[in-house]
Amino acid sequence: MTAKAVMVLGTTSGAGKSWLTTALCRYYARQGLKVVPFKAQNMSNNARVVSSGEIGSAQYFQALAANAVPEVRMNPLLLKPEKDTQSQVVLMGQVNAELSRMDWRSRSKHVWPVIAQALDELMAENDVVVIEGAGSPAEINLKSSDIVNMRIAMHAQANCLLVTDVDRGGAFAHLYGTWAMLELEEQQRIKGFVLNKFRGDAALLAPGPQMLQDLTRVPTVATLPMWWQHGLPEEDGVFDDRSRSSGAVTRTIAVIAYPRISNLDEFQPLKNVSGVHLKWVRSPAELLGLSASDWIILPGSKATSADLAWLRAQGLDQAVAAHAGRGGAVLGICGGLQMLGEALIDPHGIDGNGPGLGLLPVVTVFDQAKTVQRKQALFAPLTGVWASLSGVRVQGYEIHHGQTAPHTAMAAAGDVACPVMPEGLAWQNAAGNVLGLYLHGLFEDPRVLQALFGATTPTLDSVFDGLADYIGQHFEAGFLQSLTR
Repeated sequence: MTAKAVMVLGTTSGAGKSWLTTALCRYYARQGLKVVPFKAQNMSNNARVVSSGEIGSAQYFQALAANAVPEVRMNPLLLKPEKDTQSQVVLMGQVNAELSRMDWRSRSKHVWPVIAQALDELMAENDVVVIEGAGSPAEINLKSSDIVNMRIAMHAQANCLLVTDVDRGGAFAHLYGTWAMLELEEQQRIKGFVLNKFRGDAALLAPGPQMLQDLTRVPTVATLPMWWQHGLPEEDGVFDDRSRSSGAVTRTIAVIAYPRISNLDEFQPLKNVSGVHLKWVRSPAELLGLSASDWIILPGSKATSADLAWLRAQGLDQAVAAHAGRGGAVLGICGGLQMLGEALIDPHGIDGNGPGLGLLPVVTVFDQAKTVQRKQALFAPLTGVWASLSGVRVQGYEIHHGQTAPHTAMAAAGDVACPVMPEGLAWQNAAGNVLGLYLHGLFEDPRVLQALFGATTPTLDSVFDGLADYIGQHFEAGFLQSLTR
C-alpha cells in the first residue's frame, strides 16, 4: 500500500462524516494529489449508477469532489433497507441475493475479503484515500463483526479524525466516551477531534478542548460553524423550513416522504431555486393550501407497494388525487411513476401486487432483473404544466425493478397514456398535469432547471470548492497536510 489514508469517524450518525469526507477529497485534490474516497459499507437508499453497478450517493459525490471517476471499489458494500429488519445487499455494484438472506453478523466474514481487496487496490493506485466510517466506532455490540470502522482504520493504518455534532449537546462526553471505548492501538489512530455544527461564541468552549486533550492526548483541531447552505445533498436527511431559497415564495414543491423513500438527494438543486419552497410531507394536512401552481412529487421508493400502502393509510392518496383533480401538477419519479399508474403486478415476488393511484393509465409489471444504468433521453412534446420540457434532452440514471406500459383496456376505451420519452421512460396524462418518469436526476440537469424555472444553480464543482475553502479556514494551520505526510 502506497497511499496515505485519512479517515473520518463520527461519534454518532449525522455528526457530519459524509460532508467532511467530501470536503477533504476536494481539499487534497487541490494540493495536486491523486485522491479517491472509500466507504466499506454504506446503508442508504440513495444510490448512483457507475460503470459496474451502483454505489452510495455520498461516495459518488466524494469521487467527483476528488476529481476521480466514481466506481464500485469506492463503496464495495451497499445495504439498501427494504424493511426495518431487511436490506437488499449490493456487493461490488451488484445485488447479491444470497448475502441479502444472511443475518448481519454472518455476512461480515463473507464480504471482508472483497472489501479489503478493494481498499488495497485503491491504496496502491493513489496518493490519498479519504475513508468514511459509519455510525460510531464505539458500537461495541457490533465490534466483533466490524467491517467499516476501526477494522478498516487499522488495516489502512489511517490517520483518523473523530467528528461530533455540537448542536446536539454533550459533545465533549461524546468525544471522550467514543475514544475511551476503543482499544489502545485504535486510540492511537485518532489524530484530532472536530466540533461540527457550532453556533455561538467559540470562546465559551474553553476550557473543554484543553481538558479533553489532557484526558486523551488528542487535540481539538477544528471548530466548524453551523453552515446550512453549503449546497451538498444530505445523505439520508430530509429538508425542513430552511429549504426556502432566496426571495418571496412563488411555488411550493411538496415531496411525499414515505418510509422507504430513495434517492432523495436528487432534490437538492430545488433548494437553490429562487422563489421555491421545498417541503417534505407525511400527512394530508401538510398539503392543505396548495394552489394549482404548486407541485406534488412522488419520489423514488425502495419498497413501492409498501410505501403506496403507507400513503393510503395516511389518506395522502386522496389528497394527491384532489390536487391533480384541480389541475395541480403531480410528478412521479421511478417508484413514484409506478404508484401513479392503475396497478402494480408482481409475478416474481419482488415488491408486491396492488392497485395504483389511478392518475396515469399505465400498469407496472415487476421484473426479476434490475435495471441499473445511466441514460440520456429527449422529452417529446408535452402539454399543460410540463410543456416547457418539450424537446429538452436530459441526462440521468435508472435504478428500478419493473417495466411500465399503457393499460390495455383503458387504452382501448380511449384513455391513452402519452409516452413522452422513448423506451417507456416517461408518461403524461391527457390533461397534461400528471407526469411520471423512470429517470432520476431530473433537477440536477441545468437544462431542466432553465426550462422549468428559468434558473441556474451553483455547479457541483463550485460546491466542492466551497467545502474545501471552508475546512481550510477552520482547521488548524498545517494540520490537514500533516495527515498525509
